[in-house]
Amino acid sequence: MLQHLFTENRQKPRSSLADWVRFASKKAGGSSKNLGGKSPGRRYGFKKTDGNFVHAGNILATQRLMRWQPGAHVGIGTNNTLYALEDGIVRFTKEVYVPAPRSSETFKVITKLPMGTVLYKTFINVVPNKQEGKFKLVGMF
Repeated sequence: MLQHLFTENRQKPRSSLADWVRFASKKAGGSSKNLGGKSPGRRYGFKKTDGNFVHAGNILATQRLMRWQPGAHVGIGTNNTLYALEDGIVRFTKEVYVPAPRSSETFKVITKLPMGTVLYKTFINVVPNKQEGKFKLVGMF
């Protein structure tokens, strides 16, 4: 009976922090008009086509593998992105490609092609504008 008296009179201490806690009065929900994210992603391929004028630094083409080669006044990034090094007009050229006779590419690709197949490499070039009347510092020796 003595134990019963002690357990009845003992109360749990109330935390003062619990008095100040507020709960949300509304359920959180997303917006019904999620307009962002509906546009398609950027695709690999040409960004500037043949004959377009480009400024230095403009991206000409994006590629995963080496589909197009950098030509004159064109740089290549770490992810194989081709970009213009000078202002000018974009031009594409194709050259016949003959791989080295004992390269691994010859054994993987060339042996599976029909006889007489001609391989080409496509180069993207930038033909710069003429620098008439403009001073350009080339270098000092």
